Amino acid sequence: MNRRMTVATRGLAIAAALSLGLTACSTTSDDDSSGDEASGGSSSSADDGLVVGTLLPLTGTLAYLGPPEVAGVGLAVDEINKAGGVLGKDVTIEGADSGDSTDMNVSTQSTTDLLKRKSDVIIGAASSSVSINVVDQIAGADVMQISPANTSTTLSGYSPFYARTAPPDSVQGNALGSLILDSGATKVGMLVQNEDYGTGLRDNVQKTIEAGGGQVVYGATDAGQEFQPGESNFSAQVTDLLAQKPDAIAVIAFDETKAIITELVAQGWKMDGTTFFCDGNTASYEKDFDPGTLKGVVGTIPGAEAQGDFKDRLNTYSKDNNGGELTSYAYGPESYDATILAALAAVRGGAADGKTISENIKSVSGADGGTEVKTFEEGVKALKAGDDIHYVGVAGTGPLNEDNDPSSAFIGVYDYDGKNVQQFTRSVEGKIGG
Repeated sequence: MNRRMTVATRGLAIAAALSLGLTACSTTSDDDSSGDEASGGSSSSADDGLVVGTLLPLTGTLAYLGPPEVAGVGLAVDEINKAGGVLGKDVTIEGADSGDSTDMNVSTQSTTDLLKRKSDVIIGAASSSVSINVVDQIAGADVMQISPANTSTTLSGYSPFYARTAPPDSVQGNALGSLILDSGATKVGMLVQNEDYGTGLRDNVQKTIEAGGGQVVYGATDAGQEFQPGESNFSAQVTDLLAQKPDAIAVIAFDETKAIITELVAQGWKMDGTTFFCDGNTASYEKDFDPGTLKGVVGTIPGAEAQGDFKDRLNTYSKDNNGGELTSYAYGPESYDATILAALAAVRGGAADGKTISENIKSVSGADGGTEVKTFEEGVKALKAGDDIHYVGVAGTGPLNEDNDPSSAFIGVYDYDGKNVQQFTRSVEGKIGG
């Protein structure tokens, strides 16, 4: 935990320093704001460049996701600017901490700050519950929000100012439920955090398990056995769960997973081949448990595993700008793609503001077909030639559908080794309705 929080704290300091630097370099004075400072990108003038706000977890139970997501946005902006920027202007970043669902005041205040700093698009949040907390605030300012990690089905088609580059829980839920059934389990217990992400994913996992002839014996929909985010004592929950004699256990949680695993071990549960994680907790626990504790645990993370040259570039950016190497690449590709899509949408629409991005993001994602492009530079060239484009991103998702969800996406499957580190083993592609 200490190592992860150190990285997150560095990220927060970098975001704060970046914000101060951009403010100091701004050519727009307070006298020119005309009282519209809370209206975000909708007040941008034709001379303003694209401002990318980041609402990502630098602190809290999802802080381990912050570094790869911050790096994904930063790398994309670097490459956009090296290619000439958006409409001839450099893109700038305004960073803020999303926190997590244990204290929604963090995300509310951060969003207010990002809108005051004239963000045209906000990348984030990682937590679905956090996004649900601020999505109306962002849309009300005519600012585009693109999450690289939200999976709650509640957000599908929520607003024309909301899109995501991660698939909804219906896809991950099906994949995770299928993995559990493939293990031979028929009686499944679930430890589920009581907020939109946890219960939504649980519902979809349960549907798959029951469709395959299995049964959820603890933590099922409407059973009232969820725990509150931030809970640290799981003695009673684990005792009650194990009393049902499950064949497998799915843990749908964030940082609470450390306390859950400690209690499961204390009560004699054997992890190998019987325990399943999700994207909220499929992280490295090398420093948290004795070697071998998680060996054989299986986790899922929506999105493609960062590969080859992109992975190297992402890690180099993190080392050079965020103070350390990445220990996880989760949602780094999706964060990169979200930023590239926003920039290409602005180019296609001829203006760097939230409304223009909202009106053009489906098209540049490939919803209208068009020339396949793999980089921002290729996309700009094709757009200038008058072509429709299909940005083929590093995350491997399909074009945005009518709900602003990816029309197809990969779910990565990870097995834990003897050092309690998740290792990518394979991916499965799922199609998304709508």
